[in-house]
Amino acid sequence: MQTKLYNQQGSEIGTVELPEGVFGLPKNLDLVHQIRTSVLANRRKPVAHTKDRSDVSGTGKKPWRQKGTGRARHGSRRSPIWVGGGVAHGPRKDKSYTKKINTVMMKKALKTVLSSKFKNNQIRIVAGFDFAGRKTKDFKILADKISGGDSRKMLLVLPGNDRIVLRASRNLDIAVNSTDNLSFLNVLKAKKIIFTKAALEKLK
Repeated sequence: MQTKLYNQQGSEIGTVELPEGVFGLPKNLDLVHQIRTSVLANRRKPVAHTKDRSDVSGTGKKPWRQKGTGRARHGSRRSPIWVGGGVAHGPRKDKSYTKKINTVMMKKALKTVLSSKFKNNQIRIVAGFDFAGRKTKDFKILADKISGGDSRKMLLVLPGNDRIVLRASRNLDIAVNSTDNLSFLNVLKAKKIIFTKAALEKLK
């Protein structure tokens, strides 16, 4: 399967061959949902944390003797039913929400999403990407050209890490990934994905 090849200025200069096994797969919404849920769960960091009766400060002395006072029996002032006592069954930050993600399933889900984006004309291949400047506004102009006019929610995939590009795109609604570190969530939420030809060859 073939698609158009563009230069850095957004002009068509030829065609390029795409791997059928990456950009020609059918939809698999169940798999994509499962991987997305797992990825988000693995990124989750619990913050809410309550103190139980072993965490709150207070004496361990029995408030009063067991019998003979006419009052209900109690063994600790740190009981959840006392004011200032611990919380019963509250949220704890040591809870783990981690879910195992099978490598084969992750790769299949990523290929499925790329295939869907390609069918919706959301993927572009550029011959190369050479950003000589350092300013964000210069990068924005270049990103608009290679994306066809609107670079919002764009994902730029390069063959390797480029610190200058990462720094220039930091304040924009543009994600930059290397082929080795292609983010599933970035691919899923991107409205336009730009691959350089070198990144595409590395992806194969």
